[in-house]
Amino acid sequence: QRQLVESGGGLVQPGGSLRLSCAASGFSLEHYSIGWFRQAPGKEREGVSWISSSDDSTAYLESVKGRFTISRDNAKNTAYLDMKILIPEDTAVYSCAAAFRRIGTMTADLYDYWGQGTQVTVSS
Repeated sequence: QRQLVESGGGLVQPGGSLRLSCAASGFSLEHYSIGWFRQAPGKEREGVSWISSSDDSTAYLESVKGRFTISRDNAKNTAYLDMKILIPEDTAVYSCAAAFRRIGTMTADLYDYWGQGTQVTVSS
């Protein structure tokens, strides 16, 4: 069974940091581009970042540039989202997704597999 499982979410104060992990099982992430998406209460899901399978090129939502870093470790079959200088507006359920394509995308419909999501709450 092909699965993605996120971990690392939680409650953090403004200005704090978190590292989200996305572990794959049942398939290899090596040939998949990985995306991180988030959905806040009452808002639509939005793409946060992606990393390509071909060359590890990356892209970020404008509001997280310079604060978030996406990475992957194919040997561990895991992708990561390092988040720093968190602000309350970053509060959301964060989900990772895998797409069998060489270049990443912010288009959710192009992803093949999804994790269940992990809650990130930024609050004092």
